[in-house]
Amino acid sequence: FSVLCSAILSSYLLGERLNLLGKLGCMLSLVGSTVMVIHAPEDEEVTTLDEMSSKLKEPGFLAYAAILLVVCFLLIFYLAPRYGQSNILIYLTICSVIGAFSVSSVKGLGIAIKGFFSGQPVLQHPLTWILVITLVASITTQINYLNKSLDIFNTSLVFPIYYVLFTTIVITTSIILFKEWVTMTVVDIIGTVCGFLTIILGVFLLHAFKDMDVSLGNLPQVLQSGQQAPVTQDDKNILIEVDNSSIAPEDKPKVFMIYT
Repeated sequence: FSVLCSAILSSYLLGERLNLLGKLGCMLSLVGSTVMVIHAPEDEEVTTLDEMSSKLKEPGFLAYAAILLVVCFLLIFYLAPRYGQSNILIYLTICSVIGAFSVSSVKGLGIAIKGFFSGQPVLQHPLTWILVITLVASITTQINYLNKSLDIFNTSLVFPIYYVLFTTIVITTSIILFKEWVTMTVVDIIGTVCGFLTIILGVFLLHAFKDMDVSLGNLPQVLQSGQQAPVTQDDKNILIEVDNSSIAPEDKPKVFMIYT
């Protein structure tokens, strides 16, 4: 709903145009994300900060978090200064990668808040403050680069792509952190893969054809013009055309036809 709402509002309030293929891309992205969420396994029940701490210390998640940090630093310090102004995926990928840490922090802080109201000494637990610092840093970074992206690129493009990337990263993080892939059935695996492929198709339609003037009204004309083959001329036709031109500039070489 947020993807469609942002696309519609940006068209009416900001004057940003979204063509027919872009609207189709929004729908496919939303459908693909919904399919992924439906087939994603349920979270493993974690009720205390000690259980959350043990999950965060597992080698698989530590390796995954290290890869995300390396990718994030590479994007921020190398790719963003060079290509951030021209490539929409740079800033949005930074926001999405950082979103993995913000969602994990929110999950842990939710457990801490429930423990606080139940009388547990959560304020003395170091993980609570680590999660608070991580959440503040990640949200600040996300807002910064999302605003940069919105200042440069079309709003109707930013929100769908960001939504798709963010959802994919968050689901992947949740699967690795809580080992949800162990309980996934074959149907859920197929559904997740199909949903991800649908997302890729939607983002491709949204981004690759954003400059085309395609709507329901001019769709027949666009299809007809696309089917017309380009007309090629041989040298004789070109010479005749230049010779018969009455408005040829004086500085261009003239062609003389000799008939035998």
